[in-house]
Order: sequence, then structure tokens, then C-alpha cells
Amino acid sequence: MHILNKLILALFTVTVFSCNETTNNEVVSVAERQILVNNKPYIIKGICYHPVAKGQEKRSFETLEQDLALMLEAGINTIRVYAPIDDKTVLDKIHKAKIKVVIGFGYDQGGVFDIKAGTFIDYVNKYKTHPAILMWELGNEYNYHPQWFDGDIKNWYNAMNNAAAIIHENDTNHPVTTAHGDLPDNLALSLSPNIDVWGINIYRWDKPGSIYSQWEKASLKPMYFSEAGGDSYMTIEKDGFAQGVNEDAQASANKNILVSVFDHTDICSGVTMFSFTDGWWKAGNPNQQDVGGWAPNSSGVPYDGSPNEEYWGIVDIDRNKKKTFEVIKNQYLKN
Repeated sequence: MHILNKLILALFTVTVFSCNETTNNEVVSVAERQILVNNKPYIIKGICYHPVAKGQEKRSFETLEQDLALMLEAGINTIRVYAPIDDKTVLDKIHKAKIKVVIGFGYDQGGVFDIKAGTFIDYVNKYKTHPAILMWELGNEYNYHPQWFDGDIKNWYNAMNNAAAIIHENDTNHPVTTAHGDLPDNLALSLSPNIDVWGINIYRWDKPGSIYSQWEKASLKPMYFSEAGGDSYMTIEKDGFAQGVNEDAQASANKNILVSVFDHTDICSGVTMFSFTDGWWKAGNPNQQDVGGWAPNSSGVPYDGSPNEEYWGIVDIDRNKKKTFEVIKNQYLKN
């Protein structure tokens, strides 16, 4: 069906989000502020995962089994990916590890499983019965980029809401989420009633605590932190942390964030920490680790206000554990 017809159908069809039996007898649903898996509360103890090998610029899963072993050691139960995994073998291995996946769809991906072309629904229908799937995610921090939508962010919220309606028509067994840059405002919430769970990419230093009461006032729906955390490089000396590579700063920030999350699970359904491995492809030569990189609204990155994009892993690119690995492991396993 052409995307225009799909959107028209979504606009004029009343959809009810409910959960029926799937072929694997597993149901993901929402109830009040909770995500449920088979009617049991599910707290996300997650990690953002976009593995790009040294010297490369595109994602690959050549180290998947090693990565899954490390994730299991750290108590991770959820992976968040920024683009669909169109490989059943990969999803099968993730499921075998008893880890679930939040599958992300971009707006314009050249027609490949994207929102603009409407091909995202082909992926949903192909994999909606796979037991690894937790949620479908639409967009990542698009509220920071109105220029992608003819300068009017309402165009994105309308497209996102219509896409969520189409998913509900085709899959009543998995919630639809989005990764919003910080707290969604009234415009975002009012134009996107079909979003079941709101993901929030939050960088408020190491103190996300103010967002819980803000969310409680803004919405009755479930919320989780779709990104949070700090990098292991200090651009400047600050708060007692020396300039340069500094795993102590990252470990301290991540511990404070996770303690806050698990103290507020009545409001926040967990977190997918950013990120699993350092990404050498982000800021410069993909054959080396570079300082720098840029992200919008990133002044809240602990503790230097500077997002060194290639230093954000809980393991380095060779899968050596950083100090924050043990911090995350301790928090995930005891909560």
C-alpha cells in the first residue's frame, strides 16, 4: 500500500492498543505507567548498541556473541538499536541470550524500512512475532532537527503519530515508542497520542532527578531513559576530574544516574545507557580514537559539558571493560 494511503487510513481509523496472543505466546503491553511482558512489570536494564568495527563506518555484528556474553555479565536485559536488524540469525542469538530489543526506525533511510517511504511496516510485519522484540521506536531526537521537516517540527510529530497508528493496526502485541530529546513539551504530547511509551534522551549532568516530577505532571504514560550517561574523556578539568581520558568521571556519572533511575521506577521504566562500545567512526579517522564530536543540546554531558562521541562505551572498541562496566553491572544485578 502506498504511504499516502496508509496515512489516510491511519487518520480515519480508530485504533485501540491491546495485546493478543503471539505465535511465541509472549505479549508486551502497557498499563498505566508500566511496561508489561506477559502481564509482569518489565524494568529496562539496557544499553544502546551500534557496533562499528575499527576502521569501518557501518554497523556489523561480527562480535555479537562476545558482546552478548559481556552484556549478560553486566545484567543487561535490553538492547536499543538505531536501525532495524534485518537478520533473523542475529535476533535469534539475542533472544537465546534472554535479551530483548527496541528496534529503531529512521525517518528517511533511502526507502529502506523508513518512515518517510512507509517501508517501516514491512519490517514490523516481518518480525512482529519474533520473541526478541520489546518495542518499536520511531525517530531519535528529531525534535532537535526541525530543518529536516521543512522547518516545522509539527510535521514530524504528525508523521510519527500516523506511523504509530499504522503499527497498531498491524501489530497489537508490541508498544510503540520514540526517543525524544529531553522532556517532550505539550506540542509533542498533544500531537502524538499514538505513542505508547516515551523514551527520553536525558543529559542533565549526573542528576536526572528533576525529570520525574516533570513527567508525572506531563503524562500518565510509561517513560524510560532511551539515552543517558557520560563519556570517558574530559575536555577540561572540572569537578575534581582531570583533563584527558578519565574513566573515573564516566563511572561516577553513570553510578549517580543509575541510582536515580532505580529509586524512581514508579515513574521511570528503566534506561538504555549510552553506549555499549566506543565508536571510532564518529568524530574523525575511523582507524583511530579521536577527541571531539558534536551533539545538539549536549551542554549537560557530565562533567565537562562536552560530548566526546568516540569515548562513550562501557567497553572500548577491543571490548576491554572500562571502570563503568562494573558500576553498571552492580546496579543492574542488584535491582
